[in-house]
Amino acid sequence: MAIQLERYSMEKMVFEQEQKLGALMERLFVKSPYYRKKLQEAGIQPGDIRTIEDLERVPFTDKNSLRETYPLGMMAVDEEEVIRIHSSSGTTGKPVIIPYTRQDVETWTEMFARCYETVGVGKRDRVQVTPGYGLWTAGIGFQAGVERLGAMAIPTGPGNTEKQLEMMVDLKTTVLCGTSSYGLLLAEEIARRGLRDQIHLKMGIFGSERWGDKTRAKIEEYLGIDSFDIYGLTEVYGPGIGIDCPAHQGMHYWSDHLLFEIIDPITEKQLPMGEEGELVITTLTKEGMPLLRYRTHDITRMLPDTCPCGSPYPMIDRIQGRTDDMIKIKGVNIYPGQIDHVLHITPGCSSEYQIHLSREERRDMMTVKVEGEEGHDHRAVGERLQKNIKVKIGIMVDVEVLPCGALGRSEKKSKRIFDTRHM
Repeated sequence: MAIQLERYSMEKMVFEQEQKLGALMERLFVKSPYYRKKLQEAGIQPGDIRTIEDLERVPFTDKNSLRETYPLGMMAVDEEEVIRIHSSSGTTGKPVIIPYTRQDVETWTEMFARCYETVGVGKRDRVQVTPGYGLWTAGIGFQAGVERLGAMAIPTGPGNTEKQLEMMVDLKTTVLCGTSSYGLLLAEEIARRGLRDQIHLKMGIFGSERWGDKTRAKIEEYLGIDSFDIYGLTEVYGPGIGIDCPAHQGMHYWSDHLLFEIIDPITEKQLPMGEEGELVITTLTKEGMPLLRYRTHDITRMLPDTCPCGSPYPMIDRIQGRTDDMIKIKGVNIYPGQIDHVLHITPGCSSEYQIHLSREERRDMMTVKVEGEEGHDHRAVGERLQKNIKVKIGIMVDVEVLPCGALGRSEKKSKRIFDTRHM
């Protein structure tokens, strides 16, 4: 099927979003005891919220809200309408349970298919899906989008690198989907085994974690592909709510289903177009568990320009980090994305790094461990990196340059920050 991307103005987009926002508020008062109570306590009636500016009066929702109402206290439909649940991993606390109606699954599938079409996947492509299945949203979401588009899904799931490579070679996979960490692992393994001339990949679609330009360049070089950054959260359908495009100038998001705001994470005030802050999402059409002003903790900004790719959908910048990933050391606030940037401008640094935080004699210490590229003097690389971190971020840190592969590889997400200061 061809998915028509109707061109419309920003004014028309805002008008349509505000129409759906009004309908959402009415629905929440009728269907959601949780939101009805929350809004009434804030002195808000259904007709009070009609514009995006009005939204600033509405209390935020966050992951704690979902945990406090565990398992299904925020469900906004009768149980008979729920056909599936998904869940977060629960690694940082009580897992979050997300109920989906049939229409929610249909909407998510449609958005995912748009993602594939945006990057140029067609019916003759063979798409290898390496993210996990089960309660996690990723695997089944990637597969549903492939099937809606009419391409061939190869649902290998995570792990078993031998089988992944066998399927990739034998079935002539053209599109690889997964985390960037696993994409890098597979790329390095293909290079090590000399399989480059036996694979048929033309693109990779990677998400679930923030990844920098160094990682992207390495994957693309080893596999001879173009790569795309896909965005999503378990609480908001899952992956597929936004994606990078061939112009690589930002990530388009599906504004007919989702309303995005950027706020100052400290003052909690809405920020204007182009200013960096925290992304807040309102799900305009979600039925099973709508989210009103959900704080994602992801740092980005709204991009004002029309994309050269021709998509009518608005864009946010690639995710720069998370408010809860911020490191405070020696009076300086640091995001992992800043380290990514410094690695990118430092010759001889590979894409892989770790940040180790410790406390010695009541002093906070920070060590950046990075893999050095072959053919470079690791001592000189370390000195350059230390100097660049001081100049660009404003802090002196210890640097340790290790051989390529020394930091290990992950089939899931890579752990970047190791903080032992309070142990």
